[in-house]
Amino acid sequence: MCGIIGYIGSKPVVPVLLDGLRRMEYRGYDSAGIALIGPEGITIRRSAGKLVNLENSIRDEPVNGLYGIGHTRWATHGRPTEENAHPHRDCTGRIVVVHNGIIENYLELKQELQAQGHKFTTETDTEIVAHLVEREMRGDGLENGVRRALKLMRGMFALVLVSVEDPEKIVAVRNGPPLVIGLGHDEFFVASDIPAILAHTRDVVFLGDEEMAIVTRSGVAFTDYEGRAVSKTTQRVLWDPIAAEKGGHKHFMLKEIYEQPTAARDTVIGRVSLDRGQVFLEDINVSEETLRALQKVTIIACGTSWHAGLVGKYLIESLAQLPVEVDYGSEYRYRNPIVGANELAIVITQSGETADTLAALREARRKGASSVAICNVVGSMATREADGTVYTHAGPEIGVASTKAFTSQLVALQLIALYMAQVRGTLPALAIRNHIEELLRLPQILEQALKASAPMEKVAERFYNRTDFLFLGRGINYPIALEGALKLKEISYIHAEGYPAGEMKHGPIALIDERMPVVAVAPDDHVFEKMIGNVQEAKARGGSVIAVTTEGDSRMAGVLDAARDVMLPMPVTTALLTPIVMTIPLQLLAYHIAVRRGCDVDQPRNLAKSVTVE
Repeated sequence: MCGIIGYIGSKPVVPVLLDGLRRMEYRGYDSAGIALIGPEGITIRRSAGKLVNLENSIRDEPVNGLYGIGHTRWATHGRPTEENAHPHRDCTGRIVVVHNGIIENYLELKQELQAQGHKFTTETDTEIVAHLVEREMRGDGLENGVRRALKLMRGMFALVLVSVEDPEKIVAVRNGPPLVIGLGHDEFFVASDIPAILAHTRDVVFLGDEEMAIVTRSGVAFTDYEGRAVSKTTQRVLWDPIAAEKGGHKHFMLKEIYEQPTAARDTVIGRVSLDRGQVFLEDINVSEETLRALQKVTIIACGTSWHAGLVGKYLIESLAQLPVEVDYGSEYRYRNPIVGANELAIVITQSGETADTLAALREARRKGASSVAICNVVGSMATREADGTVYTHAGPEIGVASTKAFTSQLVALQLIALYMAQVRGTLPALAIRNHIEELLRLPQILEQALKASAPMEKVAERFYNRTDFLFLGRGINYPIALEGALKLKEISYIHAEGYPAGEMKHGPIALIDERMPVVAVAPDDHVFEKMIGNVQEAKARGGSVIAVTTEGDSRMAGVLDAARDVMLPMPVTTALLTPIVMTIPLQLLAYHIAVRRGCDVDQPRNLAKSVTVE
């Protein structure tokens, strides 16, 4: 959701804050603002809309300060206006706060504060934090005023505050949404996400839930809500700051699509031995004895990661011979799930901070399940709370619509499924070696698949003005149809629906006419002939077909009409790796259609990169 930045050090403050906000604008872009603290007090500058509006305002009327905080907003409480933009003040104007999350009892607190004479100027839940801290300040430091205020608030939130009553200090609090503290040379940073500070430091500390950081020019103190000291570990981030730049591509999303061969290679490397025919997952931290005793696996995720989980179901059931259930993080804990002691919960989250997924992880663990996180961010909450982690080494993903994070999750699920099969003895050693060999070939296959970009651009020219798409797939590629539809919806705002192809005749076929393109995900596998039959059913109702299939097979071409339909052949791979290969052309289709429609590809409306509130 929202992005928070804070800085205290010797550099000019405004450029550091604006650069940090720019690198986090994927978290929200309804409004932005900064607060600067100097000898004359607090200066606030806010603007509605995207960050460029704030930058233009500061360029026209420069502001300065000795240290400061900033915010880019994804609106929850209150319309996306300048009035509701962060930072927010108390009545005196001497305390300022930025906030990510939701204060659940804000209305009750607001009414109480109003009855005590506090004046509110916004529609947001954030403003009550500043007023509460104002009331609770007693001359014993900003952090203690914040601690007393925290005891009165309910919800999931990250807060960063400054006050002229306690200068040269930034107080940061986490209870749910992420906060990371950057440790530089005589300078310190607070941010919602690593890319905001990566240009300045690679040494970071992740705040845990109900923890506070008191940041001054001389260092950082970490405590819990009661003020007790908390020991924290500094982590070294290995991402190259240049990797967070566009690298010559028009959009971050396109850059990240093209980074998928590298992401796949980096996720596999060091975890397999072709000579020994083995998979090594040293950080999984679930014993082989436990894996052998498993009776069930539950995969929990949200959004694109949920689609990865659906593919994971096919992989684990096929290779490790275990029943798998896939559940939405947002639904799991509300249905009182039945969890057995011999159950493994696999949570998939790019950021490691998705609120619903974290809540589901806690529920599964509370009920006795072992747990593994598939995650891209080292040290994030999911990786700290799960028993073990399989990191995807995708590097920073800036585009809001997930691309390389998704395909690297699929690679990680391949590794987990093979590892479980290895431990449980459900695959012979030769079969495991063959799978490893194909995984090692995957980056080259993905490089070939990326050649679909130019043909997909031409497809986009033909279909960008359509209002509805239907995506069809079967078996392990049915989830890829869902993912293709989601990508198109997210960035082009075209209504799209993904469906199991065999279910088309049970409803969606009624929608098909000459204005409805049908995207068929149809690799040459054991259900290929079934897919051909589904394509013929769509064509008989007037639909134009975009068939993504395997090169070297002429059977699909035989049922298509060259004047109305399109066939895009993809390189050959094994059946269990086809979802990764088939994903790339669908990402490119969505990208080129969105560009053709003039949409903001990297920052689609109403979306945020990481949903860190419920």
